[in-house]
Amino acid sequence: MNHLLPEDRIYLGQSDIQISALGVGAWAWGDRMFWGYGKGGFSDADIEAAFKASLDAGVNFVDTAEMYGRGRSEQLIGQMLPRMERPVVVATKFFPWPYRLTRGRLLAALRKSLERLRLQQVDLYQIHWPFPPVPIETWMQALADAVEQGLTRTVGVSNYNLQQTKRAQAALAARGIPLASNQVQYSLLMRKPEREGLLDYCREHRITLIAYSPLGQGVLTGKYSADNPPPGLRGRRYNRSYLERVSPLLELLREIASAHHCTPAQVALNWVICKGAVPIPGAKNERQAIDNAGALGWRLSKEEVQALDRASDRI
Repeated sequence: MNHLLPEDRIYLGQSDIQISALGVGAWAWGDRMFWGYGKGGFSDADIEAAFKASLDAGVNFVDTAEMYGRGRSEQLIGQMLPRMERPVVVATKFFPWPYRLTRGRLLAALRKSLERLRLQQVDLYQIHWPFPPVPIETWMQALADAVEQGLTRTVGVSNYNLQQTKRAQAALAARGIPLASNQVQYSLLMRKPEREGLLDYCREHRITLIAYSPLGQGVLTGKYSADNPPPGLRGRRYNRSYLERVSPLLELLREIASAHHCTPAQVALNWVICKGAVPIPGAKNERQAIDNAGALGWRLSKEEVQALDRASDRI
């Protein structure tokens, strides 16, 4: 286990639930289409080894969703939890499909998630996207119902912008329930939450900002380049031209990593932590899990954070 700093444990929103300053994202667990689950050595055994290594390294927070692997991610976590020797804070999400029109549909979906997770209650239940036609306020009422029925300890949202976050927060407050979190894409390659004021607002109101894709879907690990783009669908987004623009940032990550005797990925994750957000990188095997957890136990200097900011701004 890493030598963790006191600040490597934080409270989830305004609750008494303590989570690690870095979690593990379970999007890839069970996902065949985007992440290639079941191929190239990415098996259930690899996932379990990654989960155990994360917990052993001090990471106690796992985030999944009913959508991930069409429920397979939740099923895998449910199967593994009894074999884990350390306590786990479990978060999952509800997807507001257009045919889900009533509060009761959320409660029914949560009960299905609990069945797959083999739990009586989750620690955090989130709305995956602010999709219409159902108003934000209706889903917040449903989340409040879930808390009052003991199906979840805390509630959050995901992919909500600043104004949507404020609406969600107000609707929950009317029921006496705080908004615990907002999960958004945030990294050195995606700083929209920072630039639009969402990050500052969440810090001010004790709403935990959870950062998914904190490594830019692998780009910030340094293993890809203009001559070696990511495979599959990711390669279309992170194409040769884009990777050429990212190259100076990757070089700076390597330089800072060398000074700290760590990896570029650990620097990128530590940058997110220094910004006051909780990164949830994925881990498909034990090696990736250990590398991710190496972002805990230390902090970048203010000058290093600023240098990374400037390099990111130029992309």
